[in-house]
Amino acid sequence: MLLLVVVLFSVLYLFQINRMTYALCMQKEIPEKKQTKIFSTINILITILLICFYIEVYWASKF
Repeated sequence: MLLLVVVLFSVLYLFQINRMTYALCMQKEIPEKKQTKIFSTINILITILLICFYIEVYWASKF
């Protein structure tokens, strides 16, 4: 159950972060070549953050 909640939260969170990143790229008129690098970097970092969040919640629920 915990995994399902975290996965659902993660998908929604990643979607929102990508929407904000896209808005930033459009506002700052960042070239298309740099946008792919920006999206990749942000998505990797957010994924690492969400995995750490899951591990933290998982271990906290065990005790």
